[in-house]
Amino acid sequence: MATKAVLEIGEETMAMRVVGALRDEIVSMALKPGDVISESDIAGRYGVSRQPVREAFIRLAQQGLLLIRPKRATVVKKISPDGVRQSRFIRESIEVEIVRRLAANPGDAATVLAELIAEQEIASGAGDSRRFHTLDELFHRTLARLAGVEYAWQLIDDHKMQLDRVRYLTLGASSSRVAIGEHKVLASAVAAGDVAAAEAAMRAHLARAEVLLSQTIADHPDYFE
Repeated sequence: MATKAVLEIGEETMAMRVVGALRDEIVSMALKPGDVISESDIAGRYGVSRQPVREAFIRLAQQGLLLIRPKRATVVKKISPDGVRQSRFIRESIEVEIVRRLAANPGDAATVLAELIAEQEIASGAGDSRRFHTLDELFHRTLARLAGVEYAWQLIDDHKMQLDRVRYLTLGASSSRVAIGEHKVLASAVAAGDVAAAEAAMRAHLARAEVLLSQTIADHPDYFE
């Protein structure tokens, strides 16, 4: 029984690793909407058995990233515009409360956020969109941590995959500079302890998702449902 339990834990851990790796490939567009994938190919790529890959496929299908068709190919799902809008709604609802809480008691937020923004400027200047995406995520997660509600970021992270796919498609130099400017406004409002301004800055920052969605649909119509 102990051996079986250890095996089950090992398979569960491996499945989660495959979920994370595939999710990253789908969000970053290394795997594009409509791409066909198979259990055997993914198992070979990651050096695992097909069982954890099968479990990973099921979880990613539940998250709206894969379409599993019995006895047919599994494909990367196209992006749902409605899913993007719902992701934004969830994210805005939670993040507005995060910055309101942080602005009411900013502590050393000004220093921490300034350091993150400086790193973002370096990544943007180097044209490193992948690095910028990582730092952008870290900025928002840090807001939650500084506000003492880091678990809230996990709730956001679990529901923002569709939005992330759109964001990644638009992370050019001009888009990253706009985001950095918005981060500076947000950080300034938090540092000043201006709750109303922090809320307004966050709403304006996340509202740009609608513009990005329209732009991306026009540029990549085949990627959308």
